[in-house]
Amino acid sequence: MSLFVRVDLGPRSYDIAIAGTGGSSLTSFVRERATAMRALVVCDEHVSEHADRVADALVHAGIQPLTAVLPSGERHKCLSVAAHLYDRLAEVEADRNTLVVAVGGGVIGDLAGFVAATYARGLPLLMVPTTLLAMVDSSVGGKVGVNHAVAKNLIGAFHQPIGVWIDAEVLTTLPDREYRSGLAEVVKYGVILDPELFIFLENHIEELLERDPDAIRHIVSRSCRLKANVVEKDERELTGLRAMLNYGHTFAHAFETVAGYGALLHGEAVAIGMVCASRLAEARGLIEHAVTERQRELLDEFGLPTVPGRWPVDDLLAAMRKDKKAVAGKMRFVLPVRLGTVDLFDHVPETAVLHVLQSLIP
Repeated sequence: MSLFVRVDLGPRSYDIAIAGTGGSSLTSFVRERATAMRALVVCDEHVSEHADRVADALVHAGIQPLTAVLPSGERHKCLSVAAHLYDRLAEVEADRNTLVVAVGGGVIGDLAGFVAATYARGLPLLMVPTTLLAMVDSSVGGKVGVNHAVAKNLIGAFHQPIGVWIDAEVLTTLPDREYRSGLAEVVKYGVILDPELFIFLENHIEELLERDPDAIRHIVSRSCRLKANVVEKDERELTGLRAMLNYGHTFAHAFETVAGYGALLHGEAVAIGMVCASRLAEARGLIEHAVTERQRELLDEFGLPTVPGRWPVDDLLAAMRKDKKAVAGKMRFVLPVRLGTVDLFDHVPETAVLHVLQSLIP
């Protein structure tokens, strides 16, 4: 049976469907939620066959699809590619009922979502994530955007989808590096919100690496529920609560920017970033070393990097000053205070950040 996770946001509420045998079909899921006659299906070259199946489901729902196949990679999450998608929408005379369907990983979801948020001041958006990272994190919550040369996701908006359709079966063909990258975001949820999830990960490493369907459905549904709980309370990141979802990301976004978009997968950067943030928490007397070690050991078991590359430290610090959580150039970090709980700390001294980076960079 399909599992449903409800994101309760009043008039912007929607369901996350985690498809299973005997559950509802994508056709019925769309038919119940969309009034569109036309759709732009956005995918990258690696998932075009899956996008074709999504397009077929739209046709059966009475929606005429147009598919835009893009090159893969983080460097294509930019304004010039967004402009190309605007052109495609203009060609078909899209109106505010035209549905945008994002089929792919986080790059496609962010990019297509940004286009949906900004064309004609907002088009309906359906998320169909095809990577583990997108399933557990980026497809949920309404954050969409594109990168700028100086910082990742610097240009963006909040735009909730009409629904998220997750078919975990597509993970059987996901490249191993991409799959492991997604596990980093699941580890993040355990550290920031759910110590029982963290323990589940520690106790089911082999099953998860073998992509056991039951284990995957458990971590996907639990991660989606945890993120939905936070988004429901702080949709637009106004209270600071939603900022906790960015644990490890201040470091991670700097790593991605300085290394060059695409050199690191997002989850790989987050894995390194979590270890850095935990070491920073240690240095501030917030946690014991054992908490950091449990994270590092679990990430190691999942085959994820935990040490920064030899990137220029000055460049990393400059990128962190531009982080969206920074205030007047002063750094703010999400740091653990115990396993399952984090807090947001203002005005963290750059000297402390510098010390962490210098202690970890080989």
